[in-house]
Amino acid sequence: MKKTMIAMILVGGRGTRLGDITSETAKPAVSFGAKYRLIDFTLSNLTNSNIDTCGIVTQYEPFDLMYYIGSGRSWDLDIIDGGIRFLTPYARKDNILWQKGTAHAVKQYFNFITSYNASYVLILSGDHIYKMDYQEMLKHHISNKAEVTIAANYVDLKDASRFGIIEVDKLNHAVGFEEKPDKPKTNLASMGIYIFSVDALEEILKKASDDDIDFGKNIIPKAIKSEKVVSVFRFDGYWRDVGTVKSLYDANMDLLDDSDFLDLNISKNLPVYSKSLNLNPHVMLEKAKATKSLIADGCLINGEVIHSTVAYSSVIESGSKIINSVILPRVTIGHDCFLQNVIVNKDIVIPDNYRCESLDLTLITETNMFEVGGIYD
Repeated sequence: MKKTMIAMILVGGRGTRLGDITSETAKPAVSFGAKYRLIDFTLSNLTNSNIDTCGIVTQYEPFDLMYYIGSGRSWDLDIIDGGIRFLTPYARKDNILWQKGTAHAVKQYFNFITSYNASYVLILSGDHIYKMDYQEMLKHHISNKAEVTIAANYVDLKDASRFGIIEVDKLNHAVGFEEKPDKPKTNLASMGIYIFSVDALEEILKKASDDDIDFGKNIIPKAIKSEKVVSVFRFDGYWRDVGTVKSLYDANMDLLDDSDFLDLNISKNLPVYSKSLNLNPHVMLEKAKATKSLIADGCLINGEVIHSTVAYSSVIESGSKIINSVILPRVTIGHDCFLQNVIVNKDIVIPDNYRCESLDLTLITETNMFEVGGIYD
């Protein structure tokens, strides 16, 4: 069956900048905003854009992510002629085909694209928080007769060195691209979202050397130098690349500070879908207080939660106070604890009378718990 455009979501990276949060979890499976996983936003964007065929390229710690997504039913992506397909490393002759980079991963699974006879392929990341109608980006691609289109967003210049930075001409064509430059020339950043005309992508990948393994570092700059038509699609909505501990924390705080964050409370406006875990509603006991916070299902709260997110199946005992913090899933916080400006990694048990308060953001893990805080009677 011919598809106009199919998608590939690249989720194979280790996500090392998130530290122990991704030690056993693929980055797109990380909890966000108490209720969601990072991957929810990309999958929901696909559904809302009427793109029903998606290959998810996995490599690092894929089990939790694959279990969560399943057939894609929660995002209405469980269709017969398309739907979700997991593209995992496989053996060929004497070699296991590990992915060396984003372009290398797509090249390995190019037969997935050709099997649907698609005209265009949408390349996505699974760890970004945003809403986008990809059909608008495709219209831009077609109307500009582009061979490659890059979605771009302006970022703070002080953060620009974390991104691929684009220079454009008067026709909005990319004329320069540097991946994570030390001295950025502009603050127009690639969102890591690309549309390729399939014929152009096939030609580019065939000409690529063995060292051309990444879209940002290798493929996009070479496409520009070879005078491919590389257009830039400007996106002016909220977008955050959750690639670091601080960016994960900041995105959670953005959600708490903006009651209209991504219109998450307006289901008819590009809704964000999430898989139901069939948990009991959260319970607030007699000593519980919550202010400007989000508390997910399955939680038992008997302490005070202020400007914080508490992910599913977590427990906060009496006398404990949580301020400006992100509590990841299945955390137990004992009696009379005090936590401020922290992310607590999943499955952690915080003992009674534990305190961790800092002006700087702190990630609490099993191994560093008594380095960053302690027990005080």
